[in-house]
Amino acid sequence: MAGTKKKVETQVPPEETDLLVIKPLGAGQEVGRSCITLEFKGKKIMLDCGIHPGLSGIDALPFVDNIEADEIDLLLISHFHLDHCGALPWFLLKTPFKGRCFMTHATKAIYRYLLADYIKVSNIGTEQMLYTEADLEASMEKIETINFHEEKEVNGVRFWCYNAGHVLGAAMFMIEIAGVKVLYTGDFSRQEDRHLMAAEIPTLQPDVLIIESTYGTHIHEKRDEREARFTGLVHDIVNRGGRCLIPVFALGRAQELLLILDEYWSNHPELHDIPIYYASSLAKKCMAVYQTYINAMNDRIKRQIAINNPFVFKHISNLKSIDHFDDIGPCVVMASPGMMQSGLSRELFENWCTDAKNGTIIAGYCVEGTLAKHILSEPEEITTMSGNKLPMKLTVDYISFSAHTDYQQTSEFIRILKPPHIVLVHGEQNEMGRLKAAIIREYEDDPDVNIEVYNPRNAQGVELYFRGEKTTKVMGTLAVNPPVLGRTLSGVLVKRNFSYHLLAPSDLSKYTDMVMSTISQRLSVPYSGTLQVLHFFLNQISGNAKLIPDFKKFGGKLMLRVYDSISISQEDNVVVLEWISSPINDMYADSVVAAILKAETSEMTNKSLPPTVKIDKMHFTECLMEMLAEMFGEDSVSKIVRGEKLTVIVNEKCAEVNVRTLEVKCEEDEVLQQMVATSVSKLYNCLLPQKIAVDGPLEC
Repeated sequence: MAGTKKKVETQVPPEETDLLVIKPLGAGQEVGRSCITLEFKGKKIMLDCGIHPGLSGIDALPFVDNIEADEIDLLLISHFHLDHCGALPWFLLKTPFKGRCFMTHATKAIYRYLLADYIKVSNIGTEQMLYTEADLEASMEKIETINFHEEKEVNGVRFWCYNAGHVLGAAMFMIEIAGVKVLYTGDFSRQEDRHLMAAEIPTLQPDVLIIESTYGTHIHEKRDEREARFTGLVHDIVNRGGRCLIPVFALGRAQELLLILDEYWSNHPELHDIPIYYASSLAKKCMAVYQTYINAMNDRIKRQIAINNPFVFKHISNLKSIDHFDDIGPCVVMASPGMMQSGLSRELFENWCTDAKNGTIIAGYCVEGTLAKHILSEPEEITTMSGNKLPMKLTVDYISFSAHTDYQQTSEFIRILKPPHIVLVHGEQNEMGRLKAAIIREYEDDPDVNIEVYNPRNAQGVELYFRGEKTTKVMGTLAVNPPVLGRTLSGVLVKRNFSYHLLAPSDLSKYTDMVMSTISQRLSVPYSGTLQVLHFFLNQISGNAKLIPDFKKFGGKLMLRVYDSISISQEDNVVVLEWISSPINDMYADSVVAAILKAETSEMTNKSLPPTVKIDKMHFTECLMEMLAEMFGEDSVSKIVRGEKLTVIVNEKCAEVNVRTLEVKCEEDEVLQQMVATSVSKLYNCLLPQKIAVDGPLEC
């Protein structure tokens, strides 16, 4: 029976972990308080920081107690809706967050106005407010802007964004960490409307797609049919003498509906006496922003702006507050907020809900727990903000102008990108479950596509492993002078943003912020003898200790030089060692200290030193050739001595021996160099103790 191979698990250091964790702190099997975290290779990114429209105060926040705010490197905001950025001022100012925060230019401009309106209309006590207008203003300084397709890098995390088509300035973010790409769609729409272009298709395939699942497997009405049904309902309500309330957010879908109604009124002169009001304190400011960012809209708007500004409406008036409103007959009022939790839309609804002639049109997605969601079930009565009960007799209709993808758009988007992993967020549990099942069914019979789909709950992490190849790029001098085949390449390994580069030490300052430094070591050792005696003992271990005068430091006094790297001088009863620190030189210094200690305990004096012996160079050369021939073979050792050099060739690698200085060089192989150098030193020390005549022959 053939044996099976066991998988060998390699130990990976914690900072190099291959585990990517994606965890929703909000929008996990729910719509609202979008907040998703990514953690990979020691980097932590937060995507959106919203509030839950159906909750208030601390309860509306994402589950941020699952993270350490000061560990977040990067915070990216997809668009200006409250469920995606409503908690941002609180997070930037009330937590120890020290990272960087980015959003598009249009998003930042509208974020300021939209959250200022939220602070004013929130129907909660001051002590429950998450932040004040002053906090909102302070948060603006902490927000940086990014252009579509502009690439930025923060602590090794590369990111850029694409147009999402959801609202003005909405962005899909592509994040790349160590080569792994994650695409976060936020809220997006692949269908062009009257003023916004459709979401772009990224040119790069992501490894992970984090995608909204708001409408699950639903299919939207065709745009023309949807607009016709909407204008028909509005016409019917005012025709019967009723008031038509359209709850909207101050920005986003409101601008789309205003364009539709203004055009419809222009085409129906019989309606010109019936007023349309856009009831938002931000209306004028918002329109200024929209007029500023015309270039971020579709070609239709760009063409129209050349003739007249489409956002200067002929049949729509601005209504700042209910105090300026004369409720005397049929009218159309678009009022914020869209969920009718408080504010002008809530007041008007409570005033009009008891009259059957009146009607409300819900034109966007409604979050669970809000009044807008509640009235879709057509209850017989509603509870006012003051706690009273009112009968609900007005008509309620739902037409989705919400710029979220439907199943057809989502499926097409996934089919183009074919990401190996899909994480569903921003969807109610049942809708998300149905979408997951539909995506799995779509690809279960396709052997060429392998897609894993996840739908995590809040605070539940999705764990994915990405083990990339670790390669090193040779740069600088080492790249210009490549090594001989088989030769070990040595240099400094530099890691920068998950990339590895091998550099010569001299190139560090060219390619990095690092510099090459030398450490000078100085060591004092007690010693009462003479330098001549110490010279004798050092020669026993090194064979090349030199006793020389030092004119620079000591004005001609004697000093010792050992291993051509360590200088030894004597001051009173102390010898001072000086050398440039390196692993080899430090080892040499240890052996010198051992020799000093041995000399200190010796009774030898200058007079008792053995006479200096010179070795016959010719005899030493012959002995050396014989010894090397025995070690490496006769063919490896050159028979001809060129001047003072002897050549040893092993495996096509050459080592040269200077017979006079005993220096050995082999740039191709450090191991061969060390072997030859050790052999030369031992032979020299073997011949040196022989008490023979200076010019006489030597025998070992």
